[in-house]
Amino acid sequence: MYKKIYFIGIGGIGMSALARYYNGRGVSIYGYDKTETELTHQLSAEHMNIHYEDRPDLIPDDVDLFVITPAVPKTLKEYEEAQNRKIPILKRSALLGQITSGQKNVAVAGTHGKTTTSVLLSHLLYDAGLEVSAFLGGIAVNYHTNFLDRGNQWIVEEADEYDRSFLALHPDIAIIGSLDADHLDIYGSREEMKNNYLDFAKQIKSKGLLLMSDTIDPDDYRYFKSVLTDTRIEQFGFLNADNVVSISGTQNGWSSFQYAYKNTHIENLSIRMPGRHNIRNAAASIRVAMELGVNENQIRTGLKNFKGIKRRFEWIRESDSTVLIDDYAHHPEELRAVISACRDCYPGRKITGVFQPHLYTRTRDFMEAFAEVLALLDEVVLVEIYPAREVAIPGISSETLFHKIGIKNKWVCKKTELCSLLRSLNLDVIMTLGAGDLDMMMDEIEEAVFQSDKSLTYSKPGLN
Repeated sequence: MYKKIYFIGIGGIGMSALARYYNGRGVSIYGYDKTETELTHQLSAEHMNIHYEDRPDLIPDDVDLFVITPAVPKTLKEYEEAQNRKIPILKRSALLGQITSGQKNVAVAGTHGKTTTSVLLSHLLYDAGLEVSAFLGGIAVNYHTNFLDRGNQWIVEEADEYDRSFLALHPDIAIIGSLDADHLDIYGSREEMKNNYLDFAKQIKSKGLLLMSDTIDPDDYRYFKSVLTDTRIEQFGFLNADNVVSISGTQNGWSSFQYAYKNTHIENLSIRMPGRHNIRNAAASIRVAMELGVNENQIRTGLKNFKGIKRRFEWIRESDSTVLIDDYAHHPEELRAVISACRDCYPGRKITGVFQPHLYTRTRDFMEAFAEVLALLDEVVLVEIYPAREVAIPGISSETLFHKIGIKNKWVCKKTELCSLLRSLNLDVIMTLGAGDLDMMMDEIEEAVFQSDKSLTYSKPGLN
């Protein structure tokens, strides 16, 4: 057992969950992050030692593990110090693999839907009283954390395809929610990405269960079935899937739906998550929960009291005349799904999207697709690309994307100019979109959006 662990990028959503796991087991946790956030402040309040400068002298002498992610620059002084001192270094994915390897576990993978599905599934298990731990890629609003810790009967983890991280996992049950192309900077092509997903699926334990979305190409689904002969494989989704959901209506963000699997039929289910993509995610979550012994009444109750995930169709504020929603969508198909969900919630109303593209490579690879899907909005505001781990690519910018969007009402601005621009617009329903850092200025955005609103009563739907 480790005694002291040092995390580089401890404020990351995946890193912080691991830090919380070990912190809860009496391990001394130290870490560096370049940015102070609400999450790092919470970790500090949980008695973890965190600083925000690249200071090798702050690494304790007797650290016995150094944890990194692929995004850590190899020029970081603290990383060089760990190498010089020959401190054992593990990637985040390898450490998660260590934790889960000896436990029954469910891995949730896919280009989209990983976080929503893993959080919802974990909630259904936790709410039903199972001894479950969960490493989540988002903050579950019900629990205000990205890590649940109630024993090791089952572990639920988000299986990240970036840098082939999910190949460190060996699940009993796996979910693949999408095989749409992404992370082409890592894989080079969708075909190579698909082959790595197959390698991940091959690591499911003998006689284990694999659930695949009905959005996955039928040829790909048949190919997985032909190769994975030792795995139970089922589809989830609408119409012809093995696990079938059907939506009966959407009102005020609540979706009413039904679920069917073999001889099991569950009617009149409701959840405060709009959109077909979210109900499809619910189908996978229900199927796994049933596999693990959760009964129909527990499923119904768990769905109804599920409060959602931070930055996943999160209602920031709502009045009679104005709505502000924040969503992490950063891939064209994610944007398409969340815009469609917003139309379902607010039919006939004007929707303005504030989009911060995430990564130069993703913007380059999906430039035309981004332009097409953003044109589904009534108005678009673009801010500069959030680079994360990347350096700029000549000719790739928000301005390049701006000129390709085929609608009249569109603007491009710097983040520092965003709130001023929002104050000048006649806003109705506003969505902030992207995996960057717009959430860090949400208080300012909220003030700008509602500065002329005369309604006296505001609410955060689903959080009551």
